[in-house]
Amino acid sequence: MTEKPTALVLVVRGSEEIEAVISIDVLRRGGIDVTVAGVDGTGPIQCSRGVVISPDVALDSVDGDFDIIVLPGGAEGAQRLAQSAKVGEILRRQEESGRYVGAICAAPIALRAHGVFRNRQLTSHPSVKEMLEDWGEYSDHPVVADGNLITSRGPGTAFPFALRIVGTLTDAQRMVEVRAPMMFPVQVS
Repeated sequence: MTEKPTALVLVVRGSEEIEAVISIDVLRRGGIDVTVAGVDGTGPIQCSRGVVISPDVALDSVDGDFDIIVLPGGAEGAQRLAQSAKVGEILRRQEESGRYVGAICAAPIALRAHGVFRNRQLTSHPSVKEMLEDWGEYSDHPVVADGNLITSRGPGTAFPFALRIVGTLTDAQRMVEVRAPMMFPVQVS
């Protein structure tokens, strides 16, 4: 890993905005250098609930390696990630190099579509569970980490997902330092 960890968050029309924004925000709070890449260019991205996100760069112009690639979900967004040849290319490169990938909600379907991270422990939104049960060892846990793959279930698990990434790319102490001022509870009841 680099001295200051790096993350590439991919956004596309239909991405789940809670998952994208929480991941971007929490990772930046954790001292991770985050680049937001538009899969289809630099134009504003309309997310699944109408929130608009402006990417930092177009995915086609991204050069270099990142410690983690983050895939937000959303039904339409996940389908678009699964259909993008460029996304497949960077996911394969990420897996081959042993660097991390994080996928939340429906986004793990892109892993299957691009033939990466097979036979790993993983989770997803229940709506795509059947698509993934034979791809890996499926779990209903909120966040599942298996080697260099981190997956999570949906908008309600976006904070623990992002915090897990911070803890993985930095250390547990940094994760606690980020969580505390956000008033994120240790246990949610």
